[in-house]
Parts: sequence; structure tokens; C-alpha cells
Amino acid sequence: MIGGRDDTLSRLERRIGHEFADRNLLKRALTHSSATDSRAGGSYQQLEFLGDRVLALAVADMLLAAFPKATEGELARRLTALVRNETCVAVARELDLGAATHLGGGEAQSGGRTKAAILGDVCEALIGALYLDGGLKPAREFIERHWRARMLDGGAARPDAKTALQEWAQGRGLSTPGYAIVRRSGPEHAPRFVCEVKVEGLKPATGEGGSRREAEQKAAGALLVREGIWKNEEA
Repeated sequence: MIGGRDDTLSRLERRIGHEFADRNLLKRALTHSSATDSRAGGSYQQLEFLGDRVLALAVADMLLAAFPKATEGELARRLTALVRNETCVAVARELDLGAATHLGGGEAQSGGRTKAAILGDVCEALIGALYLDGGLKPAREFIERHWRARMLDGGAARPDAKTALQEWAQGRGLSTPGYAIVRRSGPEHAPRFVCEVKVEGLKPATGEGGSRREAEQKAAGALLVREGIWKNEEA
């Protein structure tokens, strides 16, 4: 079993383009809290926190170089689109990070390897592990490879659902959309949230996700689609 695990990690390192000096960092980046007794130190949670910041820094730097005449607002919208969970999930799926992720029995049986919330977190944790293992260079190279094409894609500048809804509401003189958790369920390591969004004069909409942020985005997207502001494939 150990040899099999090592082979899996070796193949992943080749896909990542970096051989870890400290492979324990890679293992930790791939370990969900359901597979460890430690609330943070043995799982990817702290690496995810770090990777999120490294990703934002690297992407912001890339944006400034690629779009030197862009306004602050345009840069902010592009940054939001590029570092949001959906983009991290797409990269994680390209690298098949789910197959290498270490999950507890219950989480594995419930399809944790394909859950967007987990995949996005693992991708950010991997960036954090790259940064700790080799500094900014390997982390930035990884981000360049997997984010540059997305950055240059004009569609990446589209605001995320919450931003789009807020801009739409403000443009019509309405109050800022309000969000509230309607229901929370599931175990602590794999919660499910249902959130509701309310906009003055409109029927509320709800969305569900593995984090409050994801559920709020889904709710905003649902309202945008329902009101004909977005097409269904944009949500």
C-alpha cells in the first residue's frame, strides 16, 4: 500500500511539474480533515489558507503585467473570477487531485473526491505546499501554467455571481443584496449550506453548497438566471 501511495504521489508530481523536497508537505496538502485527528496541523486547512493568499498575489501580478492600462475595477473583477473556487476546482480536476486526496471513510463513501468544495480547497493547499517547499518560484510557475490561459480569456473578466448581482442592483438604485443562511446540515468536516439572497422588489432565491460562500454564489446565480440577467450556462 505504501508503494502504491508513493507511486500515486510521484505521478502527481510529474503532472504538477515539481518534485517535492519535503513530500510530507504534498501529503498534507492532499489530506482532508476527515482523515486525521488533528483539526488543522495534519490536514490541508492551514496550507489552503496560505495557498489562497499566494494565488491572489501571483494572479494580481500577472494581471498587472498583462493589462497595464486596465482600471482598478476591471483588474478586481478579473482577479475575483480567476481566484474563485470554481476556477480552482477546474484546475484540480485537470490534475485529477481528487484521486490522490486522502479522505476519511465516510467522506470517501459520500463522493468526497468529486466535491467541488474539497477539490477547490485541495488546489489552494497544493499552492501553499509548493510555496513552503520551494518558495514563490515553483508556486508562481504552477499558477502561470494553469491560470495564464484563463487570464487571457476574455470571459474571465465576467464578475462572479454576487458581484454581478450587486452591480445590477446598484445600477437600478436598489439596496445591496442581503444574504442569510437558511439551513446548515452535515458533519463538521463536510457541512452543507443553503443560503437565501434577497433583493428589494424581487422574490428571494436560494442556493446550496459546501461552504457559505459557495451557497451564496449559487443563490445569486439562481436569481440572475431567473430574472433573465444571466443565461443559465453562466450561473
